[in-house]
Amino acid sequence: MADELKRRLVHSSGAGLVALYLLAAYLDLGLTWERFGVLMTVLAVGTIALEFVRLNVGLDLWIYEKLTRDYEQDQFAGYGYYMVSMTIVVLLFQPEIALPAMLMLAIGDPISGAVSDNTLRRVKSTKVLVTMFVVSGIIAAPFLYETPLAVLAAALGATIADGVKVQIGDFIVDDNLTIPIYAGVLAWVVLEFVPV
Repeated sequence: MADELKRRLVHSSGAGLVALYLLAAYLDLGLTWERFGVLMTVLAVGTIALEFVRLNVGLDLWIYEKLTRDYEQDQFAGYGYYMVSMTIVVLLFQPEIALPAMLMLAIGDPISGAVSDNTLRRVKSTKVLVTMFVVSGIIAAPFLYETPLAVLAAALGATIADGVKVQIGDFIVDDNLTIPIYAGVLAWVVLEFVPV
């Protein structure tokens, strides 16, 4: 239980990346969206390299034992998908879409995990789905308030990604990869194609 709490706290720390961008923009420190994309790319590439070394060369750090789950010991870990998905949305979308999508992963996912009973099922319980939808909507609202339908679409995308297990053969797609991407894509579709 203590290790799970630590994982959730580390998961939430990704909100610091959003805070960094917003604070830098507010203080006019020169961290443009393009530069933020470069920073995220460097972090993602670094994470992938770290995972490559861990899996192929051997990197036995105590932090891996504490912050990775048993099934991640011999495969690409969730934090790698986390950084990759956050980077993808930063590179594909504008801040008003990408930033809440990142926060849905950093904050929404751990909150929905906290109300989950952790039973393995294809679709999570109604309580978990509603929690994720509400939290994601609250997160998206300050960024997309001018288009309420985009707020709902982003929240729906995050909820589907978090709540519906996707399996390809023996591989289960990690929701750390899908939450920001689904949220970002659905918000973008509404902003681009749905008349306001």
